[in-house]
Amino acid sequence: MAKKKEVTVEERLRALYDLQLIDSRIDEIRNLRGELPLEVRDLEDEVAGLNMRLEKLVNGLEIVDNDISSKKNLIEESKALIKKYGEQQKNVRNNREFNSLSKEVEFQELEIQLAEKHIKEFKVQIEQKKEVISQTKDKLKERETHLKHKKGELDAILGETEKEEQALISKSDNYKNQIEDRLVAAYDRIRKNVKNGLAVVPIERGASGGSFFTIPPQVQVEIASRKKVITDEHSGRILVDAVLAEEQKAKMEKMFSKL
Repeated sequence: MAKKKEVTVEERLRALYDLQLIDSRIDEIRNLRGELPLEVRDLEDEVAGLNMRLEKLVNGLEIVDNDISSKKNLIEESKALIKKYGEQQKNVRNNREFNSLSKEVEFQELEIQLAEKHIKEFKVQIEQKKEVISQTKDKLKERETHLKHKKGELDAILGETEKEEQALISKSDNYKNQIEDRLVAAYDRIRKNVKNGLAVVPIERGASGGSFFTIPPQVQVEIASRKKVITDEHSGRILVDAVLAEEQKAKMEKMFSKL
């Protein structure tokens, strides 16, 4: 790996503040997207789940239809057997044979009654399943419409910002390569530990940016001298003087406008 060139403390502070401005701009872009990517992902999962449920319901309906057909076939078979046994009863030789055939007829009649009962139950199931299928289709249509709308919102934002974000990420990496690893690690750690991601802040009205804690005058003079990297004892943020901050903001604004 190529060795990073030696730079002055002031150059480090300028590079760190430039890096902060770039990363803050990336944060702004991502905040603009907000929760949209998560919303879209959740909606996609919900639509997939509803489609799967609908498929299972339709398959279940087909199974019940097949069950009804099976019971209807059984009824026809039982009717054929009843007719067959009725014909055989005309030619029996004794009461024992007649009674035996009568029991077979009774059994087939019971089979028909049971099959008809099952068919009625299956038809009730079909109506219930059709109602659930209709409700599921309505919900699926509503969720698909909502998903299309949210995807449109996300695509519009991505279309406006994706190119700039990728360019900024590349710039951020480049600036990190210009700063010694120890400072980059400290910068990243501070960014993760503060809510607004501000690891490098200027002195504003005698206090560190975003803070109400006053910086002692002698420390402010030391910060303005740019001879060493100084952190705020309350927030841990790296501090830069207001003049340096304004100079770097002007420089970075020009760069952002070209992206």
